[in-house]
Amino acid sequence: METRKRLITAAQKLLWERGHARTSPKDIQAAASAGQGSMYHHFHSKEDLSVAVLEVAARAMRHDAEASFSGPGTALEKLEGYLRRRRDGHHGCRIRQMTCFVGALASPALMAPVTTTRNWLLEAVADAARRSIENGELRDDIDPTTLACNAATVVRGGCPLARAHGNPSQFGAAVDGAVSTLERVAA
Repeated sequence: METRKRLITAAQKLLWERGHARTSPKDIQAAASAGQGSMYHHFHSKEDLSVAVLEVAARAMRHDAEASFSGPGTALEKLEGYLRRRRDGHHGCRIRQMTCFVGALASPALMAPVTTTRNWLLEAVADAARRSIENGELRDDIDPTTLACNAATVVRGGCPLARAHGNPSQFGAAVDGAVSTLERVAA
């Protein structure tokens, strides 16, 4: 299992830095100090290893989001906490980074953990919005699903914005704008 963990850790770093298409199995093996036989003992293919990497990243994202939504405070405070949760705004979302290169989107296996996590996250944010409406914290004319899509867009879109400007504070500015919008639609 130690070799498997090393392969996943090495692949995660390389895939995040280079993307799926520009990372070779030999690069992963070298970074993990593992031979070809060891890699293919644990994973049938580079895609199989990439799926494992995405599943690890998806579990971590879900864990962090669950912590935001299960902590103390009102539903609206939890929603704002999720938006303000510390993220690496300059490097961006690991799942997005690894899947947005040529070929990854065409692979149902690679997209499965991404789609599952995205759907779970949208529902978690929409649920927090529904609770905020039910508790009288947000106006009742707010659509929870639209609010969830907006929050996801801010979080996922803030990262490329920060990268494009070479300034991580751009991510914070995007989040501040979303929180400000929430405050304007408060009941």
